Amino acid sequence: MCIAPRGRALTVPASSNIPATAHAYLAPAKLNLDLRIVGRRPDGYHLLESVFTLIALYDRLWLQPNPEGQIRLHTPTAGVLPEHDLCCRAAHSLQAAVHSKQGVDIWLEKHIPMGGGLGGGSSDAALMLMALNQLWQCGLNRQQLINLGVHLGADVPFFVFGEPAFARGIGEVLTPITVPLQWYVIIKPAVHVSTAVVFDHGGLTRDSEASIMPVFQTPQSCRNDMQAVVLFEYPEVKSAFDVLARYGEPMMTGSGACVFLRFANETAARKVYQDIFPTHQAYCVAGLNRHPFYA
Repeated sequence: MCIAPRGRALTVPASSNIPATAHAYLAPAKLNLDLRIVGRRPDGYHLLESVFTLIALYDRLWLQPNPEGQIRLHTPTAGVLPEHDLCCRAAHSLQAAVHSKQGVDIWLEKHIPMGGGLGGGSSDAALMLMALNQLWQCGLNRQQLINLGVHLGADVPFFVFGEPAFARGIGEVLTPITVPLQWYVIIKPAVHVSTAVVFDHGGLTRDSEASIMPVFQTPQSCRNDMQAVVLFEYPEVKSAFDVLARYGEPMMTGSGACVFLRFANETAARKVYQDIFPTHQAYCVAGLNRHPFYA
């Protein structure tokens, strides 16, 4: 899959039961171009610093306001109860926050792989907050939506923020940052990495020096403090990392399992992608400097 910034046209699938009047949205994935653990709070949450960027790999959502006040997910994910789905949780969170009597019917088409550190579930939840705030005419500003997103997941505030950012705290303190527009080749290994296992691992360093100001430095200066632990514990991730290492200096995003390599242009990225996609679940995508919702 090789995707330019605009992605493919967002049309209602012919075989679906999605009404033609439903509102259509794109929920982009993310990469952590740098990720450092700088400490730990008394409640156990890790303090992070990270450079986030959006990428043109999208989940697709269709939303239809429900005047009866019900929140209904018509496309549940296998093994996930609707009440635990982040889309539904986000809708209920906003509904409660503004005391709304409105509801929504939801159709979700997943393209962002789960368990890869690309933030698909968080992106879906953030989009629900943003879109329903508009559809329900709630009138919340972006910071108020970010504050709601903190309780849904550490990556949700970034997606509501909607542009490349330097993140502090547990991911909720966000500063805009300039990231060069690049292309990325990503491999998703056939394994699910447990974030809890990584954070509890005895080999995880938690004392990286905090930055004084946000700066996106050269790729050679970037790192992911979780990467060494994941490569040691998950041979599938190490194998994917080694494949990309033939072409440059790869890095893992989030707590894994996806690994990625940066490229200055589409031509260079596509060449590597064509080498590896026959034998790996791989993606070739452009970076984004703005969330499609705000475009």
